[in-house]
Amino acid sequence: MEIRLLRYVVTLAEELHFGRAAERHHISQQPFGQYIRRLEHEVGASLFERTSRRVTPTPAGVRLVAEARVLLEVVDQLAERARSEGAGRDERTLRLGVLGFGAGQRWDDLRAALSAQVPGLCVEYVDLDWSTQYRAVLDHTVDAGIMWHAGPVEGLRSDVVLSSPRVAVVPARSQLADATSLSMDDVADGPWLATPRLSPALREWLGPAAEPGPNAPVVRQPAAIPTAVATSGYIALHAEVARDFYPRPDVRFVPLEGAAPEIAVITRADDERPTIAALRRAARFARGGTVTLPVTEQGSHRNR
Repeated sequence: MEIRLLRYVVTLAEELHFGRAAERHHISQQPFGQYIRRLEHEVGASLFERTSRRVTPTPAGVRLVAEARVLLEVVDQLAERARSEGAGRDERTLRLGVLGFGAGQRWDDLRAALSAQVPGLCVEYVDLDWSTQYRAVLDHTVDAGIMWHAGPVEGLRSDVVLSSPRVAVVPARSQLADATSLSMDDVADGPWLATPRLSPALREWLGPAAEPGPNAPVVRQPAAIPTAVATSGYIALHAEVARDFYPRPDVRFVPLEGAAPEIAVITRADDERPTIAALRRAARFARGGTVTLPVTEQGSHRNR
């Protein structure tokens, strides 16, 4: 029996709605329902009664959820204890998940501000994609992430480090390529590249771009977007800063109306470890906010 399935069944018991429960785990409703059925098959009992109007736990479901909560609490405590005690990782090692270009041109300021507070900190890089970015932080795969921020995600805190104007990435041969700027009406028909397992907030931010064209190529990394556009002739949304990190002569990054993409340092909302607090301050410092960085034994006191 997978721990993940127990987490799913507890969430469903809390939400009593498959769609909302699936959103909390950043997966779509159909596979979420399949996971619940798999667990029911494993235990040999129906855990929820489903009708067109409501979802309610069966007696077997009530018992399993109660016992699952106890087990999950023990598992989480064991994991946290191992992280805290393992090789000094709590204070001197930070597993940092990064999506795409991460903090962009703010990397130097972010790293300098973090090092000033935690001298000798080892930052371990973990590559993230669209489908894993939030889940990796929530399930403790990484200590924190630098990723796209499109709105609040339950259990997470975001400290925006970079905002970059929205652009449409289009083939150089496209009729859109020579435009000085575009509206969403100009690009409403796409065709759009496909992105797997978008969070509800990111799907809302993308608008029409969240609906891929027929037989659309699937891109899992921001870095893959320009190459996919050049190869397929489809279009995509991106941040203007991507032009500096992923330049190609056969695509154009055309200014597009709409909310600017935000890149944020994402941490678990209940994580108050000193290293995480230092990372949050570093994010605010790198963005240019007013923040005082604490004095360290080896670092110097810096204000902004």
